[in-house]
Parts: sequence; C-alpha cells; structure tokens
Amino acid sequence: MELTGKKILLVEDDKTLNFIIRDYLEEAGYDVKAADDGQEGYEIFDKNPFDLCLLDVMLPKMDGFSLAKKIREKDQSIPILFLTAKAMTEDKIKGFTIGGDDYITKPFSMEELLLRIKVFLKRSHTDELEPEELSSCKVGHFDFLFDNLTLQHGEEKRTLTYKEAELLRYFCEHSNAVLSRSEILKNVWGSNDYYLGRSLDVFISRLRKYLKSDPNIKIINLHGIGFRFNAPIEKR
Repeated sequence: MELTGKKILLVEDDKTLNFIIRDYLEEAGYDVKAADDGQEGYEIFDKNPFDLCLLDVMLPKMDGFSLAKKIREKDQSIPILFLTAKAMTEDKIKGFTIGGDDYITKPFSMEELLLRIKVFLKRSHTDELEPEELSSCKVGHFDFLFDNLTLQHGEEKRTLTYKEAELLRYFCEHSNAVLSRSEILKNVWGSNDYYLGRSLDVFISRLRKYLKSDPNIKIINLHGIGFRFNAPIEKR
C-alpha cells in the first residue's frame, strides 16, 4: 500500500519545531494539517478525517493528554503518537492510559519520527498484514476481528485502539504459552523500554476488563517472568 498522501494531524506549540516537522512530513509525501494549541487541534480533527495524530504533551489551551482523550471519544482506532520532552514514567503511563499508542521523546531525529509514522500507518491498514499473521479468531465467546479492531460478543461490540488489538492478537497467537515481558514488548512495541514495560500493565488491565465476561479467559501474571494468556482460541 502506498502510504504517501495519508493525512496526519500535527499539534505542536513550538512554532519552529511545528514548521520543521510539517515541512519534513510533507516532503515525504504526507498531507499534514498543523495546529499550535490543543483547542485548535481538536477543532481541526473534528472537521477533517485523519490517518494518524502527532500530539505534543505540553500544549496551551488544552494539553496533549486532554486532546487525546477527546480524540479517543470520537475515534477509538486512529493511531496517536505523543511528542514529549518529559522523561517521567507517570507521564508516559498516563499517555497510554488515555489511549495513546506510542511516544517519541524530544529531541528526536526526523528520520526516527518518519520511521515510527510509517510503522503505524502500514500496520493500521488490513492489506498490510503478513500472510501468517492472525486477522480474526474466536476468543472464548468473543469474536475478535483484528482487521476492524473490534471485539464482539452478541450485541456488545467494542472498538479497540491499535495497540490493544496488536497485544490481544499476540496473546491469541501464543495462547497458553509463557511469555516474558521483554518478549511481548519487543514483538508488539518493537522495544524493551523501561517506560513501555510499566505501561504494558495498563494495557493488560484494559484487556482483562474487556474480556472479563468470559470466565474461561484469563491473563495470568507470572511474577518475575511475564504472562500467560489462557483462553480457548479458534483461528480462522
């Protein structure tokens, strides 16, 4: 799939950095709409379709976390990447808790940013799935459709964020196996990062909540090792 032409929302209050990022992404072929405060960013998002959001955390009028929360209320699946100068674990965990998919810490290279964007845009389109990757399955009494980022049981249907869906897919592909934390992080996030490790627990808690109506599904915490996803899986 051709990724150029995909629409990106950039919200960054540093006008120089905003210009540099926008110029670089447009040069790479992306269609970028930019704002320098959170309120303007949401107004633009509300009126236009986007494929990915790049949000600075420290923004005037509405901070990046609040903006991401409002975006998630309208669109559960769009990838959200935070741009942050903060190194505090709590900030990164908060970002994942409200529905962020990844973060990139300032200062960063434009090449690194472009690579992150390409990964999310490529993975968030169904025809980019590798042939061996699971695209749908029955998880206990749930129907899990990775292609649509949905988890459904009867009339109850939930739209997952992309990272939630990727984590659940990884669990389904390795059901009833012992998985180390580092193994999960490397395969789902591409990095065994300390902050991501802390944030993994946020995603585990969310999946437990989503799947709790089926007592046959359990995400077991193996102290000092990782997790085991016990669930009846019917692959399709």
